[in-house]
Amino acid sequence: MRGVVAELGTLRPEDVTILDMEASIEHLSRGTVRHVDMLLVVVEPYFRALETLGRIVPLARELGIGCIGVVANKVRSPEDEAAIRDYCARLDVSVIGSIPFDEAVQEADRLGRALLDYMPTAPAVRAIAKLTEHILENGRTLLKKETHNGHRREAEGASEAWHGR
Repeated sequence: MRGVVAELGTLRPEDVTILDMEASIEHLSRGTVRHVDMLLVVVEPYFRALETLGRIVPLARELGIGCIGVVANKVRSPEDEAAIRDYCARLDVSVIGSIPFDEAVQEADRLGRALLDYMPTAPAVRAIAKLTEHILENGRTLLKKETHNGHRREAEGASEAWHGR
C-alpha cells in the first residue's frame, strides 16, 4: 500500500487522490501515508477519539506531513466543538471544519443509500460542502511544498491559509 500511495503523486501529479483510511494509527506507524500532501483527521467529541488524535498528530509530523487539519465530526453542541478545538489547540493543529450530528446520515445508511442522494440538503451535506470549498480555495497555497534535505516543508503563507487567517 505504501508503494501505491507514493506512486500516485508521481505518475499523475495533477490528480487529487483521497484515501479514506481506518480510524487508527496503523497507516502512520507503517509509513503508508508518508507521501501525502495533506492529512485530514476526522475526530468525534469522545475521549478515545481525541486520545487517538493525540497519537496521530505527532506521528504525522515525524513523517514530514506539513499540512495536518482536523475535521470535527458528529458535533451535537457548542461544548462538543469546544472540547475538540481545545484539544487541538494543545496539539497546535487547527480544526478546519465541523460536521454536525445528523440523523439523516443514519437514515440514509439504514436504507442503503448515499446521503447526498437521500437528502442533498441535510446539515451534514452542507457542512461537508463548506469544508470542501475551504480546502479547494486554500489548496493551492496549502499544497505548494518546498523540499529541504528530503523533507517537505510548508510554503510561505500556507500555514496562514490553512488556519483561515
